[in-house]
Amino acid sequence: MPLGAAGLIAFSGVCVGRGYINDPERTRQGYLADPHYEGQRLYLGGDYGRWRPDGKLEFLGRRDSQVKISGFRIEIGEIENTLLRVPGVRDGAVVVAAGPGQGQRLVAFYSGPGPMEAGALRDRLGESLPWYMVPAAFHWRESLPLTANSKIDSKSLTALAGELGDAAAGTDYDAPGTPTERRLAAAWATVLGIAPDGISRHDNFFDRGGSSLLAVKLAITLDRAVSLKELTRHPVLADMAGLVDGKSERRSGLLQPLLEPPGPDAALVCFPYAGGNAVNFQSMASALRGSGLAVYAVELPGHDLAAEDEPFASMARVVAQVTAEITGHGLSRVLLWGHSSGAAFALATAMKLAEHGVDVRRVFLGAQLPGDATGRRASVTELIGRSNAEIASALSAESGYTELGELDAQHTGQIGAGYRHDCVSAHRYLADALDRPPVAKLSAPVTVVVAADDPSTADAAVRYRDWGFVADQVDLHELAGGGHYFLRTRPAEAAQAVLLRAH
Repeated sequence: MPLGAAGLIAFSGVCVGRGYINDPERTRQGYLADPHYEGQRLYLGGDYGRWRPDGKLEFLGRRDSQVKISGFRIEIGEIENTLLRVPGVRDGAVVVAAGPGQGQRLVAFYSGPGPMEAGALRDRLGESLPWYMVPAAFHWRESLPLTANSKIDSKSLTALAGELGDAAAGTDYDAPGTPTERRLAAAWATVLGIAPDGISRHDNFFDRGGSSLLAVKLAITLDRAVSLKELTRHPVLADMAGLVDGKSERRSGLLQPLLEPPGPDAALVCFPYAGGNAVNFQSMASALRGSGLAVYAVELPGHDLAAEDEPFASMARVVAQVTAEITGHGLSRVLLWGHSSGAAFALATAMKLAEHGVDVRRVFLGAQLPGDATGRRASVTELIGRSNAEIASALSAESGYTELGELDAQHTGQIGAGYRHDCVSAHRYLADALDRPPVAKLSAPVTVVVAADDPSTADAAVRYRDWGFVADQVDLHELAGGGHYFLRTRPAEAAQAVLLRAH
């Protein structure tokens, strides 16, 4: 496995025994021929781990503790290890509980001197775990139940999680009061697979486990009463209800505010990957809370599945409108992030902002290398020849689009069309730029952010310098893992890349 990626821990050498006594089937499964040394064997003990950049092997849990939720494979042991590192937690366990809609959620139990605030626990785990591995609920107990072998009784905890529901211990619960709030709570429950009576009017949709495509499902479930843009701007249940009831102003524009601290030091403006949306940056924005940075993400026209027949927009139009909104908001110091195909949009916007005298502090190019003009034009031809359904089918296996299989054919086709439009726009822009490099390079430095296990940027250690045709200052920030869509799988590490270079 690549550095930082999880895999089965295997043992080789003189420590490997001959097998399991009187159990040829277990011997066959656990003892394999060593592919590196002829005549020797490997032993697979059933434990998951990964090599860390410092050369240490990190234990992640048992093979039989791996589960799959919302399309992501999750190591329960990794979550438990992280929980046990929290000061004040003496013992801990994480179980999977089924919601009323047959959806699954993670529930954590812990013991210690006393109950801790669930939000603080959630934030602490979110510093080192991706959003989908942070439990939906935390319950304190004086001690955890044990089996006859003195191991934590996971079956008892799973049953207890079902009895307790979703309300996290130690949090204030304020039941939805208006008819609209109750209707929204019911829709949240359907989409998130949790109990309606566990949703507070002060809950944030994304803090309760909402993701980008779950937000799309919610907008569809509400029959377009709230668009994806509006859901991004009003993720709290009570605020969303006020919008539906006409008590809040409905704003237009491409920039969606994800984090608006008072008197921000600067603003980070983000462009999503192909077929993506502004919500893709929600977790990274949460990880930047307290940094002094404002965070905005661009919702590209035609990508909101809850919008009525909105057409796609050319890159030139998007860049012009985003530039106008940035200057209109009075954002004088700006950092830009473009992920994958969004890198082309970020570069074009940086060029345009420089013409308007806006101080662009840095441009982050995530999961993208420049490649060559010939290869990009060949990709344009290949994409144009594929149907929306074919593109969507291919995307459903990727970690950036894990919930795609939960949408109907019409909506998956729209995502496929959006993916094609964004990729073709980016390929053409970068192919032209490679053939005819800009006369005036960016004065802002460029940081290329990649994950070590992303095959599309496997040669980044050498090829990141190829971005020198757009800027004189180019550096590399490599994450230990996270894949191509590390915004979703490793948002805290992505945020750290920004923090290291934000000032």
